[in-house]
This record gives sequence, structure tokens and C-alpha cells, in this order.
Amino acid sequence: MIYLKKAAKTTEVEHQDVRAIVERMLAEITERGEVAAQGFARELDRWEGEIIVSDATRQAAAAQVPDRLKADIRFAHNNIRRFAEAQRATVTDCEIEIFPGLTAGQKQIPVSAAGCYVPGGRYSHVASAIMTITTAKMAGVPHIAACSPPRPGVGIPPAILFAMDLCGADVILNMGGVQGVAAMANGLFGLPKADILVGPGNQYVAEAKRILYGQVGIDMFAGPTDSMVLADATADAEMVACDLVGQAEHGYNSPVWLVTSDATLARKVMALVPAQIAGLPQPNRDSALAAWRDLAEVMLCDGPEEMASVADRYAPEHLHVQAADLDWWLDRLQSYGSLFLGEETTVAFGDKTSGPNHVLPTSGAARYTGGLSVHKFMKTVTWQRATREAVRPLAEATARISRLEGMEGHARSADIRLAKFFPGEVFDLSVADGVP
Repeated sequence: MIYLKKAAKTTEVEHQDVRAIVERMLAEITERGEVAAQGFARELDRWEGEIIVSDATRQAAAAQVPDRLKADIRFAHNNIRRFAEAQRATVTDCEIEIFPGLTAGQKQIPVSAAGCYVPGGRYSHVASAIMTITTAKMAGVPHIAACSPPRPGVGIPPAILFAMDLCGADVILNMGGVQGVAAMANGLFGLPKADILVGPGNQYVAEAKRILYGQVGIDMFAGPTDSMVLADATADAEMVACDLVGQAEHGYNSPVWLVTSDATLARKVMALVPAQIAGLPQPNRDSALAAWRDLAEVMLCDGPEEMASVADRYAPEHLHVQAADLDWWLDRLQSYGSLFLGEETTVAFGDKTSGPNHVLPTSGAARYTGGLSVHKFMKTVTWQRATREAVRPLAEATARISRLEGMEGHARSADIRLAKFFPGEVFDLSVADGVP
């Protein structure tokens, strides 16, 4: 594998300053509660209005959204809902008789309360509202709170608010950043304490979720978004370049990678990208320019197998195959957040409307985890039941293993059941001779 373009920088950043700021804010909100959270909202969001969005405000927001945009949001919501429903159908209870008299099983139980964070800074992330709230709803979560940064004098932008309401948010907070995350985690403003916090956000939101993990569950530790295209000689160079630029506009720290087996295609793409970046509006142009200049890589490989190996090693958040024999790639590739097969798909479809969730593992985390799904909102718990006859082999083995481990209390929990259920019988419950 040869680098035709190598990243000049890495995405690693110094987190000490961010962590110190977030820790201070969380500590203050924990100590002073709603007063502190509202203080940060005034200071950081310049928001003086209602914190809990009223029904009247929801209705007024819906009235401001053009009908065609409402139809687009409903289209995306329907696709994401249908995919989440299909996921939920794969998560089932089960029961098995392990041996005669011992029955065990599993149950799927949704968490009681979820908190969904919807970014609202430079971009109005309508799609994030749909992805997080809809998925929690389809998982059966009884209470869903959502928050998003309000704009001074406006509140949450109407399109985001319409999407939040459509997707089933029980409570919506005009609050962003660390204070919004902390409000949901701590159960402020009349909310139940969230069992899990989900959704993308800036580095302060990500750090708040990282610190709160353990007190609450989170979807994942998120870093800057990243994207890889695998392309061979059959790919359309202009389309590949457009897809790379489209993902680079996320931010200066969002790497994009092209892995190809065709040098001619690689040179064409590298020639096309600068002009496509130049055609973007500001500030998207500067973001894409920095991401391409500092973090983008173009790699030339011997063939599909080497290309797949590179992809598995990078474990990208988004992996787009624009190459022949799509079934081979689907079967071969192992590490990615979400896979896009063929030029008819694009990461932009997945980011906004197509169905599978866009909250995905970044920074190589796709090696060990997938993205947000109904499974993240559910607990797989187990249960067991036994007849008295089944107790005999269970208790005998448990007592001997426990004594081998030096856990006499465990052994006696087995002994007492043998004594009660099988009075008068003698059992050899000592550790076997010769076993250390």
C-alpha cells in the first residue's frame, strides 16, 4: 500500500483544558441544581426564556415550518422508524431448559428514561433529533427527554423543535451544552434522571458524557466524524471527490480517506477535490479545506483484499464502497460504523434520511462497537428457576467449586439447600483430594 497523500496532522487534541472546564460546570450544577444550569444557559446561550418548551411553543414552531420541509422530515422519520422497528424485532426474549429441572431465560427491558442531545450550533441538526428520539421511542423507553441549544430570543429553531415533537419527545429543554446534558442526567426541571444519554455534540458535550458515564449510560465516546471511500477503476472520480468533500465539511478535524486500486482514479480525485471545496459556501469551505489539507489520505493498494485490510485497520465511522462486486465487499469487510454499498448510496443519505442510525463510532471504535440502535436503549437481563431435583447436581458442584475458590459462604448457600430438600442424605461436598 502506497500513500499518494499522507495526513499532515492527527486528530488527537489536548483535552485537559476542556475536561477541567466541564468538571467545574458539572460540579456546580450538581451542587446548585437548576439555578446553576439556568445560569450557564444565560451565560453561554444568552437564553432568558422558558426552559421546558411548552405545548403552545411546540405548536407555534410547527406552524413556522414550511409544508415541504415538514414532509421531508416526516419522510426521514418514517424511514428511521421502520428500520428501528425491524431492529427491535430481532431483540427477543428466550427460554431454555438447560438440563432437566433447570430453566433459564433472558428478557429485553427498555431503560426507564433517556436523554437525547441534539446539536444546534453552526448547523441545525434536524436529523440528529430524528435519529435519537425515534430510536428510543421504538425501543419502548417510557420517558424521553431531549435538549438543544436555544438561539437568543428565538429558542430551539422551529424545524428542530418540530422534529423533536414529531418523533415523540416527552419533554424538550431549551438548553444546550454541558448544562443540558447535566440537567437530563441529574433529573432537573422535573425530569426523571436519565438512565442513558445519547446523541452527538461538541467536545464539551462529549466530555460531559464521558465524565458522567457510570452515573448514567451513554451511547459511545464520540470523537470527530470520519469517512472512507473504497474505489476501484469502475468508480466515478467526480462522485468520489464530491462524497469526500461532503464529509470533510463537518469540520477541520474530520478526516476523510480514499483507498483505491487505481492510480488514475486517485490522481483524478485529488485534482477535483480543491475545486469542489472552493465551490462551498463559508464557513463550510474553510472546514473542508483544513480537513483535506491536514487530515485526508489517499492510499493506493494492489487490489480488493489489500483495500479491505486497510479499511478494517482504520475502522472508519462511515465506509463507502464504490467498486465492483458489492456482495464480496459486504461479506469481507469487518470494521465500520455504517457501510454504504455502491454509488447509488452516499453517506449523506445515511446522515439524514435513509434509515440506519447516523450516531456511529468514531476514531477507530468501530473495531469493537456499532452505532446507536434500539439495543442501546435496552437491557438484556437473565432469569432462572429450578425444581428441587435440579438442586442436587447444582448444589453439589457449586459447593465443591466454592470451597476450591475459598468462598465458604457460597458453599454453605448450596449446603443448606441440600440439607433441606434431601434430609438424611449424605453428600461429599469437600474439595477433591490432590486439588490445590
